[in-house]
Amino acid sequence: MKKQNKPKVSFVHKALNGVEVVGNRLPDPSILFFLMCVGLAVITWVVSLFQVSVKHPGTGDAVAIKSIISKDGITMIFNDAIQNFSEFPALGLVLSVMLGIGIAEKTGYFDKLMIQVVQKAPKKFIVPCIIIIGILGNAAGDAAPIVLPPLTAIVFIKLGYHPIAGLAMAYAAALGGFSANFLIGMSDALLYAFTKPATNIVSDSIQTNVAMNWYFIAASVVVLLPAVYWVTMKIVIPRLGTYDASDTDITSEDSDTTISPKEKRAVFWANISFVAVIVLIVVTAIPQNSFLRNAKTGSLLNDAPIINGVGLLILILFLVPGLVYGIMTQKLANSKDLGKMLADSMSSMGSFIVIVFFAAQLLAFLEWSNLGIIVAVKGAALLQGQNGIVLIIGIILLSSIINLLIGSASAKWGILAPIFIPMLVLVGFHPAFTQMLYRIGDSITNPITPMMPYLPLLLSYAQKYDPKMKLGSLLSSLMPYSIVLGIVWPLFMIIWFLLGWPLGPGGPIFSK
Repeated sequence: MKKQNKPKVSFVHKALNGVEVVGNRLPDPSILFFLMCVGLAVITWVVSLFQVSVKHPGTGDAVAIKSIISKDGITMIFNDAIQNFSEFPALGLVLSVMLGIGIAEKTGYFDKLMIQVVQKAPKKFIVPCIIIIGILGNAAGDAAPIVLPPLTAIVFIKLGYHPIAGLAMAYAAALGGFSANFLIGMSDALLYAFTKPATNIVSDSIQTNVAMNWYFIAASVVVLLPAVYWVTMKIVIPRLGTYDASDTDITSEDSDTTISPKEKRAVFWANISFVAVIVLIVVTAIPQNSFLRNAKTGSLLNDAPIINGVGLLILILFLVPGLVYGIMTQKLANSKDLGKMLADSMSSMGSFIVIVFFAAQLLAFLEWSNLGIIVAVKGAALLQGQNGIVLIIGIILLSSIINLLIGSASAKWGILAPIFIPMLVLVGFHPAFTQMLYRIGDSITNPITPMMPYLPLLLSYAQKYDPKMKLGSLLSSLMPYSIVLGIVWPLFMIIWFLLGWPLGPGGPIFSK
């Protein structure tokens, strides 16, 4: 008998399989975050034995490591633990948004809408459109990684792909492409708030503005789209293979691809209501004295209710069409039906809330102990005396590594801006250039950082389709995006740098 040859497994697939095996040996995410808190406390104690300190580049004050395993550290834990949890940045936003999404999902609006999209749109355009929506979704803050993945999973089922591939693609597009957009958005304003004072440390004459990265971030959308698409079609989808819903709690109703005339009418009017809410928000925001604007400056970006209340706006944006669809299809016959759907939406968030408790403590430990600042300052010192392409690679790499420790983009930039910007201004680079390098590094590891509060949420989405899904398996589907973005985006910046093009209006590469 002729011996059959085993199919060859590519190096990439072997590496991802290794990541999956190692990752799956990790404990439950909530326990993992607890162990990380314990490990961080031990690290701060060990480092404190050597009396490590740095000079804060902004204030000039000495910043010393503080041990969590100390009287002050234990006092901090007891004083702040509950407050850290209750004030965790993403908790209120996620739970609020899930109320609106829950109604739109439980009534069946999302499912029937996706069926219509799949039935009407050419198949080859659906996936690129989702990627674009994910990248552009960062203009609304943190909405895209919450809203888009579950919708994409439904679409992928209809397309015949594995739904977890859709979850991974949407999450990676939204977070990996966080610093790319055709529009100037909230992230531009938040980063500029730290860039300007950091520039003033060494020079009051250099002009900066919110839009100084606009040209590059807009061009980046065009570059990242094919990169994310290639990873999805060539690596993630083939690796996950076909999807079998027999072992999950996905019902036949969930996979039903039919849509009745009554449901078509309901979807139509729900879509009309969705557009009407958007138009109402836009029209309301236009007047200079609008309650959605900053009362003092009239800005729609800086400390404006439309940005501060983005979670409430998203809740309303999905709640309204969900209600319209539910009422027209009689899925919502009375207030009891509505209350049950709202409760069901929250019940699915239990594991996420548990994880958030420990994740909040971890972030608080990093800040209180000054370990985050010390790591940033020590790492940035390695870049001194470098220039050009070496600086590009160095700052992007350092930013991407620090992103694995600190999730908040504005918090990291608040630490790094007073370090990076003065240093690079002194060697002739404009703050727009430095800011953009940081934004690239901050984005490319977003899909795989455990500090991103939406990773546990994504895992809960994935477990709906695969109850045995573990963190390692999920990360093995996300890592290819970070690897490819970590190659493509810095190369694009190097080409841009060599061409000498401005990064945006009032944003040249060189300040001299």
